[in-house]
Amino acid sequence: MFRGKKYQESAKQIDKATLYDPKEGLELICKTASAKFDETVELHVKLGVDSRHADQQVRGAIVLPHGTGKTVRVLVFAKGDKADAARAAGADYVGDMDMVEKIQKENWFEFDVVVASPDMMGVVGRLGKVLGPRGLMPNAKTGTVTFDVANAVKELKAGRVDFKVDKAGVLHAPLGKVSFGPEKIQDNLKALLDAVNRLKPSAAKGQYMVSMAVSTTMGPGFKVDMPQVKKFLEG
Repeated sequence: MFRGKKYQESAKQIDKATLYDPKEGLELICKTASAKFDETVELHVKLGVDSRHADQQVRGAIVLPHGTGKTVRVLVFAKGDKADAARAAGADYVGDMDMVEKIQKENWFEFDVVVASPDMMGVVGRLGKVLGPRGLMPNAKTGTVTFDVANAVKELKAGRVDFKVDKAGVLHAPLGKVSFGPEKIQDNLKALLDAVNRLKPSAAKGQYMVSMAVSTTMGPGFKVDMPQVKKFLEG
C-alpha cells in the first residue's frame, strides 16, 4: 500500500514493534499528526469476549469530558411537549411521520444520530431496514430510546460516544481531535476505558482487555503496553 511522504515521516517516529505507555503514545501521535485537517484520534481495543453470545456483548455510551470535537446532527422522533423540549435542547430535526416519509421518499440521511421517545418506536420501526444497516436505529441500551429526549440531545451535542464491540471482539471509539492536545485526550481515554471496564460481562473469562492501539485518521498508530494501562487509569 502506497503511503504519502508525510505519513512516512510520521511513521519513522513511531516504532511498530514498541509497546507504548498511553501518555507517551498520545504525546507522540499528537506531535506527528501531519494532515491538513484536524484529525480524529481513534481508540481500538481487543476484548476477551465472544460477541456472538448475548451475555458477552459490550455496548454502552459515555459523554467524554472534553467531547469529541465533532458537530453531531441529531434527528428526534417525538410529539407534543417532548418535541418542543427536543427543539429547545438543540435538536437539528424533530418530527414523526413527516420525517419517516422524508427518509423513505427522498432517501434523506442528513443526520448522524436518531433519538426517539418510546411511544414513537412503532413509527421508527418502519425505517428499520434503512436505519439498521447504517447503525442509526435508536436503542434503549445507548440511551437513544428515552422519555427524556431533551437530555439525550444535550448529551449528544456535548460529545457523547456510543460504543459497541464488533464481531471480531474489537471496540472502536473516537477520543477527540488532535488539536485537543495530549492531556485532554488522556482524560477522554481514561473516561472511556473506565466505562468499558464497568461493562465487563460476567460471562467473560480470562483477560478482559487483551490489546489496544491508538491512531489518528490519517497517521500511523501505536500499540499500548497493557500492563501500563492500570497505572494510567489509577494515575
